[in-house]
Amino acid sequence: MRTSIRLISLILFLSFALYAQDASAAAPSTEPQFSSDRTPPSPEKARLERDMAKQRNKDRQKKLQEDTDKLLKLATELKDYVDKTNEQVLSLDVVKKTDEIEKLARSVREKMKAGSYDGPGQ
Repeated sequence: MRTSIRLISLILFLSFALYAQDASAAAPSTEPQFSSDRTPPSPEKARLERDMAKQRNKDRQKKLQEDTDKLLKLATELKDYVDKTNEQVLSLDVVKKTDEIEKLARSVREKMKAGSYDGPGQ
């Protein structure tokens, strides 16, 4: 029971962090972006880079939302499995489900750590 509460808490935390990060990523950047040769990019190139960064952020955000939805589903399934077992029976399904949740949670955490795409080459 405690394990499922912890997992649900983790999922809620990740979901909250996901939406908080989305709000901060939506804020426009006030810093000018320059290419590696320190010359300002042409207006068209700068616009193209911004558009590409926005699309990468949208794609990343969509994947994070899909992953957190899957985490919630897996945690619910885990709770159902745990509710069906007792202290003498540990289902192999419970162990497999926790492994799957752990891998997905790590993946979500790494994607969130990566942050938003702010410039070319990221």
